[in-house]
Amino acid sequence: MDDAARRQRLLQLSAGGVFLAIIVVVVVIIVVSSGGGDEGGEPTKAEGGEVGKLLTGIPQSAMTLGDPSAPVKVFEYGDLQCPYCKANAEEVTPEVIENQVRGGEASITFRNYVIIGPDSIPAGEAALAAGAQNKAWNFIELFYRNQGEENSGYVTEKFIESIGESAGIPDLAKWNKERKSGKYKKQLEADTKEAEKLNFEGTPSFAIEGPKTNGLEPISTPQTAGALEEAIENAR
Repeated sequence: MDDAARRQRLLQLSAGGVFLAIIVVVVVIIVVSSGGGDEGGEPTKAEGGEVGKLLTGIPQSAMTLGDPSAPVKVFEYGDLQCPYCKANAEEVTPEVIENQVRGGEASITFRNYVIIGPDSIPAGEAALAAGAQNKAWNFIELFYRNQGEENSGYVTEKFIESIGESAGIPDLAKWNKERKSGKYKKQLEADTKEAEKLNFEGTPSFAIEGPKTNGLEPISTPQTAGALEEAIENAR
């Protein structure tokens, strides 16, 4: 249903609580589906501070956030252009990161599941190159906070560089060289193929591994932080 039709339909509904509830649902759908705007944005100091507060003190190794020896390992398969991945990063994972990841109970590894469009490739390469300097999650979190509309062309060199600078990547010159070199294309392909083998059909998708799982097991995409926390507890 397009926006005009949706508005017309809303005008036909009765006033009162039901009307207001439907407006709220429609607004949420529009916000999530539209991502962060057509052109994306440039990270602000406030955003950099929020990400720093979330991640400071938690070890990072390549694309993994948290203690690599944590008993439970969570794997998120995402596309940096995905608006639902953005919503997940803002509404689901922060609580898990602050509690179970910071507490050493679990680690989270991000794997690029490149399915949206060509711009997802340089975005994924930049994240992997940031991971080489243990700043992948800073880059990912800031990318989501400034995400534009998918396949709108917002993932420009200027945009990527602004994210990298705000992410605090130690050697920006090395990062810029590596992300453009093509060395990470095979990794993107491998991660995407792994997601396909797990029968994932969209992003974000999740898998988990722990003492009580049968190896790496796909799980339903958590809609709340509590759902992901419960999955971690069940895998321990």
